[in-house]
Amino acid sequence: MQLFYSKEITPTGFCTLDAEESRHAVRVLRLREGDEMNVTDGRGNLYRCQIVEANDKACVVEVSELLSAFHFPLSTLHLAVSPTKNPSRMEWLVEKAVEIGVGEITLLNCDHSERSFLKTDRLEKLAISAMKQSLHTVLPEIHPAVSLRDLLSTFRFPLSTQKFIAHCEADKPRVPLATALQPGKDTVVLIGPEGDFSEDEIALALECNFQPVSLGPARLRTETAALYAVTAFNLINDK
Repeated sequence: MQLFYSKEITPTGFCTLDAEESRHAVRVLRLREGDEMNVTDGRGNLYRCQIVEANDKACVVEVSELLSAFHFPLSTLHLAVSPTKNPSRMEWLVEKAVEIGVGEITLLNCDHSERSFLKTDRLEKLAISAMKQSLHTVLPEIHPAVSLRDLLSTFRFPLSTQKFIAHCEADKPRVPLATALQPGKDTVVLIGPEGDFSEDEIALALECNFQPVSLGPARLRTETAALYAVTAFNLINDK
């Protein structure tokens, strides 16, 4: 199944796809008037549509029916991760995390971060592509970079949310993430830079009731550690 995306689509009427989606439909796949396509709004709804104007810059479709509607998942993962020095590694992470399943991604500016800024528009495009590739209908939100201190002070996580900080301080008590995770609960996992979180950041997270966890005996790159957390969450919650 080919999946297209438009945040403007509604349950009835017409919708104009953006230039990138239109080009892919008309120029790459050579779809024409009367052809059907599946379009998601990125909010969990999937529509069957029919092309009424095969314009490679502004393809117009008419909604035929709602194929599936959004249902709140039992649990979602909020991944907060420090950007890598090499931006292509963060792009790889976003792509794979969306394919496997993630609810939100927040970029973290940490005391030991080697990169403090990363454009989110490129990451959002990769997230859209990964959503369509994996046939998901929910587009994860990607938040601009914030400091760990700001994240902990401004984000309001429900009391039932599982909160973990993955750090590498072997002399501090930690439990394996796969052991600590409980299925069916919203979860937030903090992944630091390759220089790890500072002692002050770890202490601050613990004050905010984050549980310290380990990701196994190996020393992992930032993007590998983040993908480990995404995979563990989805394995625990896979029914």
